[in-house]
Amino acid sequence: MQRRSFSAPLLALCFLLLATAALEAQQFKALLVTETAGWHHPSITAGIPALQALARRHEFQLDRQQQAIPLSDRVLENYDVVIFLSTTGDIFTDEEQAAFERFIQSGKGYVGIHAASDTEYEWPWYTRLVGHMFKIHPRNQTAMLEVVDRDFPGLERWPERMLWTDEWYTFQDATVEGLNYILTVDESTYDAKVKWGENASEGMGDFHPLAWYHEYDGGRAFYTALGHMDDTYQDDFFLQHLYGGIYWAATGRGVK
Repeated sequence: MQRRSFSAPLLALCFLLLATAALEAQQFKALLVTETAGWHHPSITAGIPALQALARRHEFQLDRQQQAIPLSDRVLENYDVVIFLSTTGDIFTDEEQAAFERFIQSGKGYVGIHAASDTEYEWPWYTRLVGHMFKIHPRNQTAMLEVVDRDFPGLERWPERMLWTDEWYTFQDATVEGLNYILTVDESTYDAKVKWGENASEGMGDFHPLAWYHEYDGGRAFYTALGHMDDTYQDDFFLQHLYGGIYWAATGRGVK
């Protein structure tokens, strides 16, 4: 039996078509930002492969931002959502900030994980996008997480209360109205008192938010304070919660 032979150009074309089809099959496109100008969380190293696994599991494209390539309208136009994974400090130029504002204003999405609330304090637009900025935290402790809104994507299978160990952020007052809170921590179940020089806190009281979402300036923003510890990125409950936020921020779907 005679075998058919395929030329190199034909094989290259086949691979190109397959690659194009695979990209077109993706639900949405996400850009991952991990840049830090302050404290660098070691858990970023655990978070990157966890997010890559989420992208494979849920059929979305995830690209990591290269710091040598500044954010611009041209770069951002390819994406539906930008994910800030424990970013810290002042990481963007004025031009990059303006491009990111236009990105959100065009109807796109933002996801902030953990130290994303410890980023760009001098950029008022960003602080309103996040919703609450970081103030201080006590030592890592075990406490009770509580679900406020089970209708938000990713929380459908969570129990109402769950024992959890993390770095519990205390936040400054809300920077914007209309935040929709979905997770809180019960301060009676851990020691919230902490003092760093003149920066001190006894906690946030009866209502201590940890995760929320809102529509802002034409786009969507989701934030979760969870994600300080490496092993969190292997926890199924956390991954469900994280993907729910990414899905909503990227598509606007999933909220009743």
